[in-house]
Amino acid sequence: MVQAYILIQTEVGKAATVAETIAGITGVTLAEDVTGPYDVIARVEARNVDELGKLVIAKIQDVAGITRTLTCTVVHV
Repeated sequence: MVQAYILIQTEVGKAATVAETIAGITGVTLAEDVTGPYDVIARVEARNVDELGKLVIAKIQDVAGITRTLTCTVVHV
């Protein structure tokens, strides 16, 4: 299982809508609108890195109102 945090920038005024939409995507375990340089942070899970990439590119980045994402993969050292 691969887990990651997706840091998301949105169009002005779209954070709440984007967070709500993303929360409904399979593989997203949490999506919240936040303050700071990013507007939404989502925690996601996938079976492997390839599926993580597909989740981010094909589903999350396809949500209306998103302008940029940054994927931070969770590591256990």
